[in-house]
Amino acid sequence: MTTPTGATTDGDTPGSTSDLPDNASADAPADPGFRGLSPGKLMWRRFLRDRTGVVSACVVLFFVLVAVLAPVISMLYGNDAETHYGQNDPTLLTDSGLPVAPNGGMSGDFWFGLEPGLGRDVMMQLVYGIRTSLIIAFATSLLTTVIGVALGIAAGYLGGKADFFIGRVIDVLMSFPSQIFLIATMPVVTSLLVPSGQKVPTWLPFVAVTIVLSLLGWMGLARILRGTALALREREFIEAAKVTGASPMRIIFKEILPNLWTPILVQATLALPAFVTAEAGLSYLGVGVSEPVPDWGRMIAGAADYLRTDVTYLLFPGIAMVIFVLAFNLLGDSVRDAFDPKANR
Repeated sequence: MTTPTGATTDGDTPGSTSDLPDNASADAPADPGFRGLSPGKLMWRRFLRDRTGVVSACVVLFFVLVAVLAPVISMLYGNDAETHYGQNDPTLLTDSGLPVAPNGGMSGDFWFGLEPGLGRDVMMQLVYGIRTSLIIAFATSLLTTVIGVALGIAAGYLGGKADFFIGRVIDVLMSFPSQIFLIATMPVVTSLLVPSGQKVPTWLPFVAVTIVLSLLGWMGLARILRGTALALREREFIEAAKVTGASPMRIIFKEILPNLWTPILVQATLALPAFVTAEAGLSYLGVGVSEPVPDWGRMIAGAADYLRTDVTYLLFPGIAMVIFVLAFNLLGDSVRDAFDPKANR
């Protein structure tokens, strides 16, 4: 508040927080703790102040470590994901294939119980199922990001016929019913990779699912980058680069691409949990990763047959998938807010 003499009181000094709008953030660059920091450090400081984002990052990191250290966990735990313990030991399963012990066969030897029917260790199925989902999701995210960046920037910067053609391709692919397209495409991709009559190698389901998910996964990022590139190509620094004789490729890689890392990273982070659920959905429907490779979607599909008699077998993969997808979605939201704190204001 200003006094009649023009002085200011201690509670209302110029530039104090009382002069800021109600929706102003304490993380604004005007904060003395943020002065002189690079954009990357500003983003990191904002992210560390977001407790939800930090907790979500810890949960995601835990799942990643479990996937990476799956062989080590199997060695220390003493069981693996492929051995049919219930069939090897008749005392573990009933004649109908259900675990003899309560709660799905949970015991000191089998912490999460036994799989009904085959008698495999549920915990190790979960651990290796995390690895399956993450390998496919990370590979698909990388592939869709590369395709989306290349076509999105090309359409936005080049314009003209290139923009028209890429835009129509995006419109056509986005008009496909995704689930039906994925289910119908999986057998086609599999038959193209392996001739009929030959045994399907273990790596094939990973490659086939990655290719199929990538076919319909790049359009959203490409559209976002196209719009951003359209705006950037009219900026003064782009015109200055053209005047100096820079080639289109140099302008794209040196001038435009560095200004697109924020939407690229944010979209990639948000897309990865979607690919995890999509991969699990394909396996649930029987067209994804097949036996004997552990997979969450196939575990949930198998557990549906024992819902009335052994609900424990459904709980573990279901809860694990919910926690992982929720944590990754919250992490994506936190990353977006850290890059652009004004996005949700």
